[in-house]
Amino acid sequence: MACPVNSIRYNGTLCACSPGYVLNSATKEVCTLFAPNFTILTDSGVDYYAVSFPETIFAFDSIKKFTQSQAVFLEATLVMLLSWLLFCFFLRFTKLGDGRNIWFNMRWWISRLDICFATRHWLDDQKVVTKRKTELGGAFSIASWILFIGLFAALLYQIISKRTIEVHNVRATNGPELASFMNDMEFNITTVSSMSCSNLRDLGSLVTGDPGFIDQRVAPLSTFANYSCYNSSKGPTITLKCKNCRLLQDKMYISWQFVDLPNNPAAAVGFEFNLTAMDSTKKHVSFVCGTLKNGSAFDDRPVTFRGRRSNILKFNLFPRMYHNLHDLKLIQPLFHEFLPGSTCRDRNQLEVSLENSLDGLINTTLYINFLSAYIVEIDKESIMGPVSFLADLGGLYCISIGIFFYLLIQCEYRVKKLRNEDSILRRIRNRRKAQEHWDKLRKYVMYTWGSSMLPDNYENSKVSSSCSGIVLQSIHGNGPSLKRRQQSRMDSISFCKQTSLPASKSLSCKQLGSSNDGKKDSENIVKQQNICSCQDLTWSGPRESSATNNNFIPPPPSLGFKDGSEMDMSDIQKNLKSLYEYNVLLREKLMATQSLLQSPSSRHSSHVKSNET
Repeated sequence: MACPVNSIRYNGTLCACSPGYVLNSATKEVCTLFAPNFTILTDSGVDYYAVSFPETIFAFDSIKKFTQSQAVFLEATLVMLLSWLLFCFFLRFTKLGDGRNIWFNMRWWISRLDICFATRHWLDDQKVVTKRKTELGGAFSIASWILFIGLFAALLYQIISKRTIEVHNVRATNGPELASFMNDMEFNITTVSSMSCSNLRDLGSLVTGDPGFIDQRVAPLSTFANYSCYNSSKGPTITLKCKNCRLLQDKMYISWQFVDLPNNPAAAVGFEFNLTAMDSTKKHVSFVCGTLKNGSAFDDRPVTFRGRRSNILKFNLFPRMYHNLHDLKLIQPLFHEFLPGSTCRDRNQLEVSLENSLDGLINTTLYINFLSAYIVEIDKESIMGPVSFLADLGGLYCISIGIFFYLLIQCEYRVKKLRNEDSILRRIRNRRKAQEHWDKLRKYVMYTWGSSMLPDNYENSKVSSSCSGIVLQSIHGNGPSLKRRQQSRMDSISFCKQTSLPASKSLSCKQLGSSNDGKKDSENIVKQQNICSCQDLTWSGPRESSATNNNFIPPPPSLGFKDGSEMDMSDIQKNLKSLYEYNVLLREKLMATQSLLQSPSSRHSSHVKSNET
């Protein structure tokens, strides 16, 4: 009969797995190497959360896995900060244009975000501190706030997760206090092997005290706990269950052994254990679990446990009292030590042991040490108060602002162009705004006084006078704009060109208040054109000085035009006011000239009448 893979043959016909190998329970045809995880897990059974949610409504543990440390918040802050700075750095290389493209608008709004360093930019000595919003200041202002918010989130995480510390106080105890620690305890010890519970022997005795000394006592195991054995996929499992256990003894020993059976030798490759303690309310469970393989051996070679020396598993039981949880009394099991017994490390040694009937057993001892001399009292103390929180918050704000303020000063100190970079954006924007306002004003003037924008404006108009293309006319239209204009003023001033008049209309300077005689009109027109001929004159001063000389007509006033960045509505209003005063002065001169022309014509008419008579 063939033996499984990775096995040895003994007594000629019997098979057993090699040292460190265990028979696969599923196939029974191969022996696999036992390579467990040697991590010993311990849990106190008490979790501290700042906010407790029902597990059926909110799974807080799922979120806790993704926020195990403050590094998550710091990494996210660093990514956002670098992304913002790279974005602003990219915008610095875009063209501003005339102020209407999207790049200019983005850079302009970044400069408007300068909320931290608007009054801290580079200024020359002995100058008043002014509030200037620059693009560099806006980029650093938002960067400082990104850093501050990220550090603030990390601070909140620290407050939520570690706002309190656990204080342990160890004090001596007595018998009545130990008797009050009543927990439901369970011990599970699995012998990893191909054996079964039929190999089990001598389980049922409890030894208390020190073996060989006067305080040694032997009692049935049933007086301490209910015990049983069941076959698992890894081997036979010994289970000890004790409900409302009263641990009155410091040291307890529970032993058992596995013996050889036909075609089933007593051999094991490791031990698995799981010890739990539960309070009476069934809300808190403390446990310790793990896997044992080589014990305290320095090498990691596979071994097989077999022989007369006992394998000892040592555990300590700590009585703990939680004052912050309504004086919860819970026993904490802890793994202390594993002392391996008889082992086989090579094939020959294992073969000799299998052929020796005296080695045909595995002794196992569970050693429980109840630390009854002292009791551990646990309480929570807060380490974060409102004053310390505000202090930390202020420190984070100062750090965030200080870092980027230093960078801003260094940039403006070393690059002089950055000291007045706000003037470039403001000049472009002011020029664009001034152009938009001027276009609106032109449209308003054209709509109000323009000849080409109003329908039939020449049919119902009476031209009063003209001088080199400047027409003074009184509009009598029916449109709503004309009615509103008639209510606001008697006369309107419009600027037009002779070429803009229709071909059927002739430009004429009509004498105000004169008769409709064509011959007299033509004579008056010739006289007015001789008097009103525009000449190259110079502006001699304001209106009051020109009133002293009635025959002097000043030239048009010079309009002050500035650069687009410095032109505003006040300058435009001043220019319009000068033009209006100049037109009023021309009207007065025109009226005076008309009165001079009317007097000779009246004398001439009277002379003609006298001759006729």
